[in-house]
Amino acid sequence: MLWLRGLIFTALVPLVIAYFIPRWLGPRVLMYNAGWVAIIPGIAIYVVCLVRFLTAGGTPAIFFTRHLRFILGEEPRRFVADGLYRYSRNPMYVGVLLAVFGQAILFGSRTLALYTLILFVCFHLVVVLLEEPHLRRKNGEPYEQYCRTVPRWIGL
Repeated sequence: MLWLRGLIFTALVPLVIAYFIPRWLGPRVLMYNAGWVAIIPGIAIYVVCLVRFLTAGGTPAIFFTRHLRFILGEEPRRFVADGLYRYSRNPMYVGVLLAVFGQAILFGSRTLALYTLILFVCFHLVVVLLEEPHLRRKNGEPYEQYCRTVPRWIGL
């Protein structure tokens, strides 16, 4: 059931953000195949992180969607700090941003490039204002130590 909730979460959140909205915003004519250089790793990063969350007993559902846990599941009981999370505290967001930015390149779309920037700002605000305070309250000093040793994004 957890894996099904992970797939439902993926269909309702990252798939909408990283596929359906860009399809709606962007052109349909391929311009630069170099976009695949960002899209493929972005998708792979998301999938690896999703599997990591599922094997930890939760889904990537953000804590304030707990009232939807019967559909989306909920976060693992302990924060995930291994795998790709050793290099970035938010690799799943990084993967989604890479996939969207890759589409901006693929279609040569300034609109999708701007959408990527807007997404980054939104993700940053969610992480800084909601997720990190929640994880600090929930996990205490182990999370503080994790924050001191692992960058929020990628070396930022």
